[in-house]
Parts: sequence; structure tokens; C-alpha cells
Amino acid sequence: MPEASQGAPGPHTPAGGAPPLIGVTTYLEPARWGTWVREAALLPAPYLRAVERSGGIPVLLPPTAGLRGLQAVASRLDGIVLAGGADVDPQLYGAARHTETGPPQPQRDRYELALVRAVLDAGLPFLAVCRGMQVLNVACGGTLVQHLPEAVGHEGHRPAIGMIGTHRVQISANSTVGKILGDAADVPTYHHQAVARLGKGLAPVAWAEDQVVEAVELQGHPFGIGVQWHPEEGEDRRLFEALVAKAAGR
Repeated sequence: MPEASQGAPGPHTPAGGAPPLIGVTTYLEPARWGTWVREAALLPAPYLRAVERSGGIPVLLPPTAGLRGLQAVASRLDGIVLAGGADVDPQLYGAARHTETGPPQPQRDRYELALVRAVLDAGLPFLAVCRGMQVLNVACGGTLVQHLPEAVGHEGHRPAIGMIGTHRVQISANSTVGKILGDAADVPTYHHQAVARLGKGLAPVAWAEDQVVEAVELQGHPFGIGVQWHPEEGEDRRLFEALVAKAAGR
């Protein structure tokens, strides 16, 4: 298996050009700074560091209320990271709300579903992380398991509330993810939902020991990867480096 990347950023910069612009979706949540408590566009810093250290320039994409202009957003960026976050509203895939499903965030759901469709239309390289993979699946017509512990009988995908855990995944060696990471990897994990019925065009390429789908790839797309784990929380930057390298080659 290839070694995890360490140390200095990888310079995935086109000859004579600037580093690729990588859009990263954000939360929209109440936040505190100084004496203020206001609604804010938020993103955990590990996403930004992962993009920067892989040679890209991160561009924050807050979930704005207006959806006009998303095609223009996709055309101006070189790649996209769909970040993790709150549970997708089950109404969007025709399911009743489970008691363990978090409160809906309609503005973020609406924005990210529309953004995914613009990204797919543009053929833009993307990496969908945790919630991002779930949004991708719903955008492609799939459904979600709303509370994994009830379905698989253990808490291994989210071992402790508020703390990133680790588990092993098996990866299809012939997949893009497999060519990047090898046929197995120990990955940072924190999720209680997962894909149920796969969306159209999505192929499963990695699995946990309990057979929960841990990664998907969009068939026929130049670089369309979703992972259920949190690669930004680990030291292995290879998925981000592969995204930035693909984005730099556009």
C-alpha cells in the first residue's frame, strides 16, 4: 500500500498557472466570537488545511438562500469538496423522520442538492465527505439509513459523541479510491447515517466490516468520489491530493 503523504504541500499547480480553486461547502449555524452570537458560515479548519497542504486554494461556499448562479460557481472553480455536517432531511428521499435524525436544515439541503447537480453537469472533480456523500446519494435518487446503530447493532461508526474514531475499510482495488489508497485503510470515522439504496450511477467501492458502504464513485465522471469517513481529520492526504491534482489538470 502507498505511504500516506507527510510534510510539505504537494504543488499541484499547472505550468505557468495558479493553484486550482477548490470550493468547500460550509455549515450555516449560530456562532460566538467576542461579544457576538450571530448566524455564521462555518467550516472546521481541517478541511481548509487539507486542501491547502495538497496544493489547492480553498474557497468557502456558504449555503445561500438564492440558488441562481450555481452553474457560474461550478464554471469558475476547479474542484469541489462537499463537507460533512447535519443529517439530510428524510423528506427529500421520501422517508419518515427517525427519532435519532437531527433537525432539518432546509437552506443547506436545498443549496447543496442544487450544487451537486451543477457540479455533475459541469463534470467538475469532487470529493464528497460524510454528509457530502449522503447528499450526493440523495441527489442521484438514493436513500439513507437514518440511524446505523439500530441497523448494524453497534456504535463502531461513531464510537463516542463529539470524538473522531477509527475503523478499517476494505476497498475495491480496481476503483479510483483503491488506486489511491490500496485495498484497505484505517480511516477516521464519525457518522450515524449511511447510504441505503444507492443513487443512479453510483457504484460502491469500499465497505466496513459490517458491510456498510464506506465509499462510492460516480460512473463515467472524471473524478467523482464520496467517502463516508473524514479524511480531513487524518494525516493521510492522498484523497485530497488526488482531487487537487485532477482539478489542476482541467
